[in-house]
Amino acid sequence: MDYGDLILFFVFLIVLSLFFKMIRNTYDDPILKKYHRWGFWVKIVGCVAFFMYSVYVSPGDSTGLYQKEGNNIYHLILQDSRHLQWLFQKGKYFDETFLKDPHNSGYFRSEANFMVVRVVTLLSFITAGRYAVISLIFACIAFSGVWKLFLFFYEQYPHLHKKFAIAILFFPTFVFWSGGILKDTLCVASLGWITYALYEIFYKKKRIVKNGIILFVFGYLLAVLKVYILISYVPFFMLFIVLKNIQGIKNKLLKYLLAPALIAGCMYGFTSVLNSFDEELGAYAVNDITASMKHLNGTIEAMDGNETADSNFDLGVGFDGTFNGLIKVAPVAIFTTFFRPFFWESDKISQLLASLESAILLFFSLYVIFKCRIFSFIKIILYDPLIMFCFLFSLVFAMFVGASTLNFGTLVRYKIPCLPFYTICLFLIYEKVKEKSAKKSQAISLGSPNREIALYTPAI
Repeated sequence: MDYGDLILFFVFLIVLSLFFKMIRNTYDDPILKKYHRWGFWVKIVGCVAFFMYSVYVSPGDSTGLYQKEGNNIYHLILQDSRHLQWLFQKGKYFDETFLKDPHNSGYFRSEANFMVVRVVTLLSFITAGRYAVISLIFACIAFSGVWKLFLFFYEQYPHLHKKFAIAILFFPTFVFWSGGILKDTLCVASLGWITYALYEIFYKKKRIVKNGIILFVFGYLLAVLKVYILISYVPFFMLFIVLKNIQGIKNKLLKYLLAPALIAGCMYGFTSVLNSFDEELGAYAVNDITASMKHLNGTIEAMDGNETADSNFDLGVGFDGTFNGLIKVAPVAIFTTFFRPFFWESDKISQLLASLESAILLFFSLYVIFKCRIFSFIKIILYDPLIMFCFLFSLVFAMFVGASTLNFGTLVRYKIPCLPFYTICLFLIYEKVKEKSAKKSQAISLGSPNREIALYTPAI
């Protein structure tokens, strides 16, 4: 990093901060203004931290693949405009004799990798190919999506803004791993925009055309980068939309008749779409997903001698590549995703940060379960559409990531999409427990200690 990088970084930082300030000024709610401002600057701090980490501590794909090859294609285009063709063709057709680093041979066969390189190339035209500045723009793209995710949850329960801010805007590893040139950064941005667009279209029925375009753009981007996130997320969110709409129906008979039909329709549509994405899903295809996960495990276990092999781990439960085997390993896989690595398993700064965060999340999970007891815990999940959505998505996603990712360096990145949802789920359950206790105290103070307290409203 030279003086040119530093000067250009601050120029772009000023421009982007003014741009987001313009957006912030459109809000009348002082709470939104406050969190938008703090969220933006926390994301900038995360971007700088990731930049320092990727350049001086642990260089990886961010610098060695995405930035290096994206910047290389940018210079090739400057030398000869005919090289613009690479931006409109699939990565597998790229002539690898043009690679900057021969060690990157084969990586462009993955369209997900080439998509990030393509974005870096396009941004290089306005940043002169400066890594620090491109990282800054990636971080701001991520913030735009994360902010939409915060808005969605804020609209559901405005009084829980502090908890939503902790889970979404200030969650350490979520901020860190979406602060630089990575697939995860673009995935987080896409997830936020998709959530808000779907909610606007199917529940609020507002700005259909605009949100349809947003949904198409970010849906396509996420499908290319990590389609399994899209496939595992959308069905549970649509289930939330269905149950949310049904709650507005006053006729109880109609409500209970519609609910099973709409839920079955969602599941059928999800299954049909999932089966049509076998080729794109690759290792997560329906027909052989468990076998593919077993293959991924074997690939990681065979990394002896590789510098990343020191971060490999064992679930402690044998996985035979069958569906029954997946069910058997599910509890351990889910626990691993949310609560590992432990302190003694961390051999890098990023893993140590993740282990501290995981320990806090574990203690908070146990505390919430202890406060409400298992039966009430399950009942609250089943009776609240938002909690059900967050819980189901986070658990299913955690199961697949934990069972197929046996390297802590990879795990701490791959799991970030589900962390805010799981944390929000815990916060919401805890609030329900507090609400129940408050109602009981109120009933006792009114002289009716034996009166039944109506806490739960069925999701349907």
